[in-house]
Amino acid sequence: MKKTVAALVLASLAGAVLAQQLKPEEMIKTRKANFTVMAWNMGKIKANLDGNFDKDQVEAAANTVAAVAGSGWSVLFAPGTDKDIGGERTRVKPEFFQQPDKVRELGLNFRKEASELARVAATGDKAAVQAQFGKTGAACKACHDDFRK
Repeated sequence: MKKTVAALVLASLAGAVLAQQLKPEEMIKTRKANFTVMAWNMGKIKANLDGNFDKDQVEAAANTVAAVAGSGWSVLFAPGTDKDIGGERTRVKPEFFQQPDKVRELGLNFRKEASELARVAATGDKAAVQAQFGKTGAACKACHDDFRK
């Protein structure tokens, strides 16, 4: 657990430094990659919940979701990334940049739920994972509902 926390802190700091060096179109591309990684891993968890439950696979996927959620990747939503640019398309609504307090609240809640998913996945309790998977998905969807085109 200590290694996971240390990795999240380092990833967050590295993400902030890296984002400062990226052009807006690179930020959009990078955050879309993060969404893809999270979606793929949430899909792996869902497949395990719907089929044969493999604790190790669920735990690895949940750890990945939590790592991305806690990586500090919110810095990739910088000014100039609210519109398509340099061949990169974005689905973020302009309202995202006009409501920073709400965005921060939603982001912190998603990070909390994703971290809890990783913790629960480590127990191997399928029912508990199912319940927390729902909470994590709902936290993710809450941002999409308000701020995704």
